[in-house]
Amino acid sequence: MIKKKYASVASAVADIHDGATVMIGGFGASGSPIELIHALIDHGAKDLTVINNNTGNGEVGLAALIGNGQVKKMICSFPKSSQSRVFPKLYQEGLIELELVPQGTLAERIRAAGAGIPAFYTPTTVGTVLAEGKEIRSFDGREYVMEPWLQADFALVKCEMSDAVGNLTYNKTARNFNPLMCMAATTTIVQTRKLVNAGDIDPEHVITPGIFVNRIVEVPQPVHEDILIAQGRSYP
Repeated sequence: MIKKKYASVASAVADIHDGATVMIGGFGASGSPIELIHALIDHGAKDLTVINNNTGNGEVGLAALIGNGQVKKMICSFPKSSQSRVFPKLYQEGLIELELVPQGTLAERIRAAGAGIPAFYTPTTVGTVLAEGKEIRSFDGREYVMEPWLQADFALVKCEMSDAVGNLTYNKTARNFNPLMCMAATTTIVQTRKLVNAGDIDPEHVITPGIFVNRIVEVPQPVHEDILIAQGRSYP
């Protein structure tokens, strides 16, 4: 059996290289792999392209990664939210790139990569600036924009429980983009609240099969982004 367990978050992210494309799971604070993100900050890889639903909040997690100057481009749906301060400032100063993608299209582009579908057509952005420069075709009298898949070198994912071979379960809405990102990355790195033996998870409860997971690190007491922000915390 392939050994997927890593001793620490630092060792799990140690080979993420400069210029890598990294998917980071989470929907706002829900399901965000804070420990893995902070380990990536400590690791120091730069010029990253990051794919996430948003651009982080406060000065922890993804926002801290951006604020540390390690991200050259964000691909996301919500670049600004109620507590996002870091990305908007850098973007207005021309120090970071943005590719804006509607949320459903973002999810489908990630799913398409995991399914081996290089592109698909959607009516979502027809007639908007987001369709400029993209192929448009008509099907049954309606126009559709072609959108390419989104692949990544690495995915950083948070789950509730993993077994030794990487079968994963999630905590309710903390599932969000995480299962799709597991499928769309060359190397999927997972932090799990609880690590159990192979066979201890009911197969009917498995959301992400272990074939899509490469590395597992147990984080029994993961921090939560909202709590860190409420405490006025920042990283590093």
